[in-house]
Amino acid sequence: MAGDEPPTTEACQDLVEILDEGSGRLDMGRYVDHVRDLSAGAIATFEGTTRDHFDGRRVVELRYEAYGAMARRRLEAILREARAAHALCRLAVAHRLGTVPAGEASVFVATSAVHRADAMEACRYVIDEIKASVPIWKKEVYDDGEVWKENREFLDRTDAEKKGKPAGGGGCCGSKVRVS
Repeated sequence: MAGDEPPTTEACQDLVEILDEGSGRLDMGRYVDHVRDLSAGAIATFEGTTRDHFDGRRVVELRYEAYGAMARRRLEAILREARAAHALCRLAVAHRLGTVPAGEASVFVATSAVHRADAMEACRYVIDEIKASVPIWKKEVYDDGEVWKENREFLDRTDAEKKGKPAGGGGCCGSKVRVS
């Protein structure tokens, strides 16, 4: 490509995957390879992993459930929103469902752009929007119990909406409920 212009949206093909339980680990190399582009000077990634502790408790695993068709549509919309705000080459996002043991990845985002700022900002936008608006729910399983978790991004957005502030992003947050 000539100059600093990224390829057109038509020239790019985004990769969106929601992996069912039993599909195994995310193939991060595959997603990074997908976003490689000769016109891209930057690739940014985010890997969300299951940590082994939270709030003084030992975490054994996370369990994810989703409204699959709606989650896929929302993920595709988030990638379109990222494209509208940033000069991007290629995008990939993947999220596991089912059980994700401590130390393994549950979500992966890869973005490529001509310049690093667009790749990095888009990567952050995508993961923040996933946590705020995609109908994927997470249960944290401890060695002494379990609890459904709320994402801070979702809570921040719903609190802002209650106060009449712009919430950012176009979400499907009406389907998520705040757990007391």
